[in-house]
Amino acid sequence: MEPFADQFMEFHPIHGVNVRLDHSGTQATRVESFANGVCFSKHPLKPGEIFLIEIVDKELGWCGHLRVGLTARDPRGLDVVPEYSIPDLTDLGNSWVFAITRNHNKVESAGVEGQEAGDRGQAGGQRLGRGEVEDEDHSSQPQSFFTESYLHIENVRIPKDKLVGRSRPGRYSHILDDLYKTNALPPTARRSRIGVLYVPKGRDMADMHIIINGEDMGPSAKGISASQPLFAVVDVFAATKCVRIVQVEYGFSSLQTLCRKAIQKHIIHRMAIEWLELPEALKHYCKYE
Repeated sequence: MEPFADQFMEFHPIHGVNVRLDHSGTQATRVESFANGVCFSKHPLKPGEIFLIEIVDKELGWCGHLRVGLTARDPRGLDVVPEYSIPDLTDLGNSWVFAITRNHNKVESAGVEGQEAGDRGQAGGQRLGRGEVEDEDHSSQPQSFFTESYLHIENVRIPKDKLVGRSRPGRYSHILDDLYKTNALPPTARRSRIGVLYVPKGRDMADMHIIINGEDMGPSAKGISASQPLFAVVDVFAATKCVRIVQVEYGFSSLQTLCRKAIQKHIIHRMAIEWLELPEALKHYCKYE
C-alpha cells in the first residue's frame, strides 16, 4: 500500500454528554456515570491508517471496559450521540464496535470464517468480541520486550514503536515481576494502547482490525463497505475513565526513535537500561514510550 502523509489525530467535537475533551482535542475524559462516553475521530480514517489511543485513567466500581470500532455514520448527522456504542450505535447500522476485555480479544478463526457468509449483514453494523465475559487467562508466555520495527497486516505496514504501551514498575517489580521485563500489559490496564484501522480487501470492501499493544487481534469485522467514509469510534465506558490519542508517524523515523532502536538492539530487558550512562530523559523514553 502506498504511504500517506501523517494526519494529526483529534477527537470529534461531537461526543457523548459525559465526555470532556482537553484543549488539544486529543484527550477524552468521562466526567460522570459509566455511560454517555462515546467519541469519534475528527476525520474519517484512510485505508491502513490506525487510530491509536492509550488508557490514561480508570475508575473502580464499574463492570466493563473500553470499546472501539468504526462507523460509517458522520457524527454531524446524528440527532443525538448514543448513550452506548453497544448496542445503541451498532443498532443504528453501519457501525462495528468491539468490546475490549482483560482476556480473549483475539478473533477466533472459525468464528470469522463463519461471518464471511454474512458479510452483507455486517455492512449493517454489529457488536463484536466477547463483550464483558472475563474468563481466566490461558494465553502463552508474554512476548519479548523488543520487537520488530513494523506490524504487517496484509499489505499494510504500521510503525510499531508507538503501538506498545509501557508499564511503570513498582519498587521491586524489576526483581519480582517478569511482566516488567517483557512489558506485557493487560489490554485494559493503564498505559495500554489500543488502535483500530481498516484494511482494503478487494473492490470497495475492507476488514476492521483491532491492535492491542502492538499485536493484531485479527479481522474483527469483515466485508465492510470502504466506499463510504469510516470514522473511528472510542467508547470511554465503565472502568475506562480517560484516554488519549497517540500520534503515529508513518514517514521517516525521528532521530529520537532511531537512537532508541540502536540502544534496544543491545539490551536484554528494560532494567538493563538503568545501568547505561545515558541522560535520564533518554532512559525514560527507551523504557516507557
